[in-house]
Amino acid sequence: MTLAVKLATPVTTLALIGGGEFSFGETREIDELLLARMPADRRSIAFLPTASGSAEYAVHLGEYLRKLDPSVEVINVPVYRGRDARRPKNLNAILGAGMVYLGGGVTNNLLATIHGSPVDIAMRDAAESGAVIAAIGAAASCFGIHARDMRGGTALPALGWLANVVVDTGFDPQDDVALRRLMSLPDVELGLGIPAKTALVIDGGGQGSIAGAGQVAAFRKQ
Repeated sequence: MTLAVKLATPVTTLALIGGGEFSFGETREIDELLLARMPADRRSIAFLPTASGSAEYAVHLGEYLRKLDPSVEVINVPVYRGRDARRPKNLNAILGAGMVYLGGGVTNNLLATIHGSPVDIAMRDAAESGAVIAAIGAAASCFGIHARDMRGGTALPALGWLANVVVDTGFDPQDDVALRRLMSLPDVELGLGIPAKTALVIDGGGQGSIAGAGQVAAFRKQ
């Protein structure tokens, strides 16, 4: 199954992962695909812990990914607050990476820190220059134009890499209320529901393919 989406920023590979515990092997098929798509001459993975605030996340992810591919190195890019998103060392780590991986956590944390920031610009530059951009859980839900407010509000302005799209991760087809609320917002044309252990992998032409164990739900406004 393929799914066409409109890109608002150029990418080579953008992977939106619905969730899953890598330590239990739940995302292994997806992770192996992303590692294979990294440029051969850029084997560093820039990990952004922004959504969770956990530096330990990068350590465990690095140990796991090196078991899948010993050639890669995971670098924790410590972007936890606004000023971190302007530090040249952090921006250079992103620009030099073959993959930028945004860990899960809370949408509010991620968007408050990087929305419209130099880190967002650096990620877009990295994506255009061939780096894989991967995001899981709450981070993946931030690539549409709106994201669910995980602190109880209606919605947050999101990163907007996908034009006129909203994304709901950890999606349960038996409970699509959160996605339908996002779809009621202005300018939304397509709603994507991505369950855990599943990824939508989008190429430079905006064609999305499904990786992992589940299916992606797509709802278009009539």
